[in-house]
Amino acid sequence: MFARDNSPQIWARDNFGQEAETLTSVGLTIQNVRGARQGGFKLPPEKRINNGVAQAYYPKRGGRVFASSEAAEPDHYLTEPRRDIRIAGITLSLVAVTAETYDALYVWYPDKKVLFSGDNYYKSWPNLYAIRGVPYRDIREWANAVDRMLSEKPDILIPGHTRPVIGKDKVTEVLTDYRDAIRFVFDKTIEGMNKGLTPDELVGYVKLPERFRNKDHLRPYYGNPEWAVRSIFNGYLGWFDGNPSNLFPLSPREEARRIADLAGGKEALLSKARAALKSRDYQWAAQLCDYLTALDPEAREPKRVKADALEAIAQNVLSGIGRNYYLTVAQELRRETRDDN
Repeated sequence: MFARDNSPQIWARDNFGQEAETLTSVGLTIQNVRGARQGGFKLPPEKRINNGVAQAYYPKRGGRVFASSEAAEPDHYLTEPRRDIRIAGITLSLVAVTAETYDALYVWYPDKKVLFSGDNYYKSWPNLYAIRGVPYRDIREWANAVDRMLSEKPDILIPGHTRPVIGKDKVTEVLTDYRDAIRFVFDKTIEGMNKGLTPDELVGYVKLPERFRNKDHLRPYYGNPEWAVRSIFNGYLGWFDGNPSNLFPLSPREEARRIADLAGGKEALLSKARAALKSRDYQWAAQLCDYLTALDPEAREPKRVKADALEAIAQNVLSGIGRNYYLTVAQELRRETRDDN
């Protein structure tokens, strides 16, 4: 083992594990189910390309949500904003920041100008919201954390995931892009919220400028800007989108019944779902199947059609966790509809 007999030192913030504990302390467990879906843990190897931003080398990996009983726990805690430690003749600075989580930190090696960013930076659009379900991540502070890392003026950037970035100019470029892109999405979302836009409207309103869209280190391999937009809205204004029709909406079953009436009955609605699937309108096919399942949770054919639609959507989703989630739910639906159930 790497961590044994108090060597090496394992440092963490004094609020280590806050994000996970916020959920588990109130008895929430669904994040484990959703986390397994986003990580693709239940997919066969040929379908599970990665575990988010990391290649899927192992059958099961992840943060504290998925930590085994053998996981090494911290034995040193950072209680101040910044602290210098000396190990094996090397001085390192541990810096507390709020970024992907509230217990984040980065490590600065000043003698060689090496920045160990942890998950405050990786080569992808940042996971400003995790689809497994998380409390609000402070997106504004994440951008500020990247700004603090920039202020160290590093020559080498070593992320917790993805490959190192070498050369002062390149490091400055990627961190500046990261900071500015996060700030753009945050500020543009707030601007749209002040115009009264709903979350569904905001995802069309907040579009990355060309200078960010073509940067490989900002492509949505992991997180996605649209998920961030929805998270910002909910983090500041809560679930109500401002439309009074949504204060006391129809139940999913009642809405589904009326949609089926408009379509000419359940069989006609199923026919529409099949037609949407055939015409490659996969999102609409999946949503129509949701209505049918709300009307009859035991019906198998809508689940089969939805599974086909989800698998088709997954083929064009760049986000690893998004792809894993689509494929896992499709797999679950197929198992529900097997004849041996």
